Amino acid sequence: MSDSPKYHIIPSEMPSYSPANHTGTKNTRLIGPRVNGAKYLEIALGEIERHEGAPAHAHPDLEQAVYILEGEAMANINGVPHHVKAGEMMYFPEKVFHDIKILSEKIKMLVIYAPPYNEDQDKVMQLPETTAP
Repeated sequence: MSDSPKYHIIPSEMPSYSPANHTGTKNTRLIGPRVNGAKYLEIALGEIERHEGAPAHAHPDLEQAVYILEGEAMANINGVPHHVKAGEMMYFPEKVFHDIKILSEKIKMLVIYAPPYNEDQDKVMQLPETTAP
């Protein structure tokens, strides 16, 4: 990792972080503005532990795709439940609410954002809180 920008990325040598609004999650940025100056794309390697995940949220001005490398989960995409597993891909257009809850011991996935997300909370929409009558 001595040269910059980084064109050959070794995930085990990259720092990890816990994304906002997720539980039991570890992401490692592989491509993006902070890693190698990418302007239009961000890719992270994500791992989420069993029964953990992310509450329903959407991104107002970016698209997200997730390719599952290992494991399985339940994902709600635009209110429709999907059982997803290794070898499958999910796509979340801008403003489409999605969540994920892990069913296997863990899930490992490639998370792709365009344009880059950079954990910018202005690029996240939460569902409004509802209260029981």
